[in-house]
Amino acid sequence: MASGNDGDTTNGSQTTGSGPAPILPNHLVSQNVAAPSMVPVNHVEKPEKFNGLNFKRWQQKMLFYLTTLNLARFLIENAPTLSVGESDVQALSAVDAWKHSDYLCRNYIMNSLHDSLYSVYQGFKSAKELWESLDNKYKSEDAGAKKFLVRRFLDFKMVDSRIIMS
Repeated sequence: MASGNDGDTTNGSQTTGSGPAPILPNHLVSQNVAAPSMVPVNHVEKPEKFNGLNFKRWQQKMLFYLTTLNLARFLIENAPTLSVGESDVQALSAVDAWKHSDYLCRNYIMNSLHDSLYSVYQGFKSAKELWESLDNKYKSEDAGAKKFLVRRFLDFKMVDSRIIMS
């Protein structure tokens, strides 16, 4: 930054002028640590479609992708609720915004499923329900396969008459 006019200074951090500067905790500002820059979404590689194999790898790639889109929190958060009779405009707007972002998150996940899995999981109404269902189904299958392999390994016994080739 040659001129100093390229970005705003807020809270001791500099930005590239693409929006408000992120607010850093005081202990980071006092150490003059730069704020993390946002990766442009169009440069983030979309995960390949999940076909039922290598779930943990797909899950990690999908989590990173959703994080870059600022949608990962919808995988763990429950929908906000309004009190009976509440008509506060801000509260209604917050619920609508949450529902819209959850819809986007759910559909990013759905669009990264193979067609055969898409029809199975299309009935889930929230990103959290969908994510938990995929997690429960495929992590348990991965664990079962690993247990089978470990058992076979532990049952393997070396015999003096056998030659092990590498």
